[in-house]
Amino acid sequence: MTEFWENSFRDRQEMWGWEPADSAISTLELFRKHELTNILIPGYGYGRNAKVFTDDGFKITGIEISESAIDISKKHFGDQIKVYHGSVGSMPFDQEFYDGIFCYALIHLLNAEERAKLIEDCYNQLKPGGYMIFVSIAKTDFRYGKGIEIGQDTFSSFPGVNLFFYDSDSIKSAFGGYDLIDAEITNEPLEDLGGKPLQRFWYIVCQKKN
Repeated sequence: MTEFWENSFRDRQEMWGWEPADSAISTLELFRKHELTNILIPGYGYGRNAKVFTDDGFKITGIEISESAIDISKKHFGDQIKVYHGSVGSMPFDQEFYDGIFCYALIHLLNAEERAKLIEDCYNQLKPGGYMIFVSIAKTDFRYGKGIEIGQDTFSSFPGVNLFFYDSDSIKSAFGGYDLIDAEITNEPLEDLGGKPLQRFWYIVCQKKN
């Protein structure tokens, strides 16, 4: 996976532009409501979803597997955002406890063991009362069943990328032990802008008990 993402960011640079995902905007509103300030973003990319937080005064720390993506981030943010270079499988990268964690479109790229470790590692770095948000591809997405089936609800869509599709049962199984408080299906983007099919994601919310 490292090679895939490094090549992608090196060749396509700011491939998603700088408009944040709608899920990032929803998370900003949630974090603002609960007066969170110190946020971790595993799967940081080049920072398009971080910008909406930094513009609002949040302190952001990222984890990113691609050096090219981190280089793009530095051109835009300078030293404003600390980004650890490495796989989320190597968490924790610091001993910080965060008010909030926002993990967008990453966890479904991992295998079962890696997914479980990411959830646990994020939970362990969350302050009591803090929120962690995972946005992950849903079984109702148009991509489900496409490619080569390599496991239950898991498909290899092209070399270097496998997708695991969550449903309500697999979410309860994976997140139920980590203070899951909500999980809803959402579109990304929220409104149909035409030209390509809407992506269907789960918006998963956990709040660590005090």
